[in-house]
Amino acid sequence: MGVALASLSFGQIKKQFTVEDNNACESIRLKLKANSGNCFIKPSEGTDILNMYSNQEPESYSHQFVKEIKGKTCTVFVAVEESSSTGFSQTISSKVFGSEKPAGEKFWKIYLTDEKPYSLELNYGIGNSNIDLSGIAVKTLRITSASANVNVGYPTGLENKVAMDTFYIKVDLGSVNVRDLNLARTSHVVADVGFGNVMLDLSSKPTTTNTIRGSVAAGNLTILLPDAETPVFVKIKDSWLCSVRMVGGLKKIGEGTFASDSYTKDAPNALLFDLDVSMGNIIFKEKKN
Repeated sequence: MGVALASLSFGQIKKQFTVEDNNACESIRLKLKANSGNCFIKPSEGTDILNMYSNQEPESYSHQFVKEIKGKTCTVFVAVEESSSTGFSQTISSKVFGSEKPAGEKFWKIYLTDEKPYSLELNYGIGNSNIDLSGIAVKTLRITSASANVNVGYPTGLENKVAMDTFYIKVDLGSVNVRDLNLARTSHVVADVGFGNVMLDLSSKPTTTNTIRGSVAAGNLTILLPDAETPVFVKIKDSWLCSVRMVGGLKKIGEGTFASDSYTKDAPNALLFDLDVSMGNIIFKEKKN
């Protein structure tokens, strides 16, 4: 497997890392850590496992790059960090008191092939990230945001090439918005929300039964539901300090338990929610035609 750390320039954009394909690798585990800046992940038309570009000069950031092959899995770890970046404690202070400076125009552009399945572990500090997973094969996806704003979607309408086992989201102070979640073809979604915000767009009919587990401390979890024909079952453990907003299509059938009229225990392609909220908010919204 070829690996290159290059500075090939396209105007102000420079290629930073390349990992070439290797026939011995049947799957890819990609671990990305970016403490700041703007990150973009998109599918590529090539066979390289990873191509990474930036508009930054090499001396303006530090990096770690590790790749190894074990069995039939290639693991790639990339960490990029600004030399004068804001620490997490400073990030908390700036979020609370409103003094955070914008991430600026510094960016990383990451391209993934659609020819090999990935397990993705994406960890962001501050800044913004836009993740286009259209037509990529993703077996598992784990997104962690300290104070970054992350948008995930399938803008071309191409679904995940493989069935995803688990879509995991952890947010401290940032936000994660997931559009067209049904195109991920996942059977399990886990959202762990601290003080930030998570939006899950489940407004299209699911193609499989999906279990969504959510834990909200003091942040917000917003869930967009499909039409009334989709079976929905919701179980919520709440407290007097929180707020839960249901939609009219979900009727209370027990203590902390709600269901749509179309739900039965053996209903196929159901959305099953198991939620826990302390001081935050859980908001259900209906699909708007």
